[in-house]
Amino acid sequence: MVDPSDPAPAPDASAPGSGGMRQAVVEQIGDRIRAARQELDLSVGALAERSDVSRRMLTQIELGQANPSVAILDRVAAGLGTTFAALMGIGAHAHPDGVEVWSTDGGSWAVILDAMDAPAVSVETWKWKLLGTDAYEGGSGVPSAGRMIHVIEGALEISTGEGAQVVEAGGSGRVLTDGLYRYRSLHEAGTVFLSVALQPRTAS
Repeated sequence: MVDPSDPAPAPDASAPGSGGMRQAVVEQIGDRIRAARQELDLSVGALAERSDVSRRMLTQIELGQANPSVAILDRVAAGLGTTFAALMGIGAHAHPDGVEVWSTDGGSWAVILDAMDAPAVSVETWKWKLLGTDAYEGGSGVPSAGRMIHVIEGALEISTGEGAQVVEAGGSGRVLTDGLYRYRSLHEAGTVFLSVALQPRTAS
């Protein structure tokens, strides 16, 4: 039986939507997860239970040997009682250009620009660029108040289990689902857009 949170085989770099984090970011996030886990006096097994991510995957993440999806990192952050943005070191003192979290060989990328924590929710601001046939698939199963989208250039298709919507340049939309969602550019020259994610904060 395959554990769904175990790392999948490395994707074909030519496949639409393939991409991941740069190795330096992978190693940094692994170090921060290990430090946060140890600060809470949690074993890898205990964090695995709290986050619904396998022990094997957590170990590989902490060692910088896995390139996890943002969805998996959302679950790990929730298990630690924090947020993905906090694990990435995004906040008041973050670099103004943000941190590149996801990219593809085709030139697409996602940067988390800033985040602000309120008592019950973390607000994350992201900037995206999708080129060619690249697509981004997200959704961690962690409850979310939703994501607000504003398209700067191009046209964005947003697909969820309830259907698809298209947001043109200058327009805005919303993603209201805890399940899987998909971003895809419908413009030949690519699509640039901003997203604001509202992520609940859970007590550790």
